[in-house]
Amino acid sequence: MNKSMLVGAVLGAVGVTAGGAVATYKLVSAPEYAEVLAVQPVKETIKTPREVCQDVTVTRQKPVQDQHRIAGTAIGAVVGGLLGNQVGGGTGKKIATVAGAVGGGYAGNKVQENMQASDTYTTTERRCNTVTDTSEELVGYDVKYQLDGKVGQVRMDHDPGRQIPVGDDGRLVLTQSVQ
Repeated sequence: MNKSMLVGAVLGAVGVTAGGAVATYKLVSAPEYAEVLAVQPVKETIKTPREVCQDVTVTRQKPVQDQHRIAGTAIGAVVGGLLGNQVGGGTGKKIATVAGAVGGGYAGNKVQENMQASDTYTTTERRCNTVTDTSEELVGYDVKYQLDGKVGQVRMDHDPGRQIPVGDDGRLVLTQSVQ
């Protein structure tokens, strides 16, 4: 046999053996994908407070200047006394005048009280309160998967679909590649 032919045969055998070894390694090595069994979105409730204000019409009582209602009592007493003085004669006239003054004073006091209570004004006030808005935010996905006959679970930042890639080191590739 020729030397070059022998070298060619050896190189050919080495090439075939190497090719077979690479093919066998690919078949025997770790799988390229893990099978996804279930995907569950994970959401978080976000609470956001905000202030809500509105203008409200308010009716208030005006400040009372004569708290003891002296003016109403005095005017009522004078008018009552004058009316009582018109009744009867002698001692009865004096009693009627006093009774008229007392009754008129009481009536004048009550009239002024009612007038003060109905003496109001209207104004607008700004009233504010805090309300809370709620919303849901997607924070990830809980993924149940099967790899080499074993079931596992992992949280991912994206929905992986039906498969999760497995890296050369045999670990799941959990992040999405940006292209």
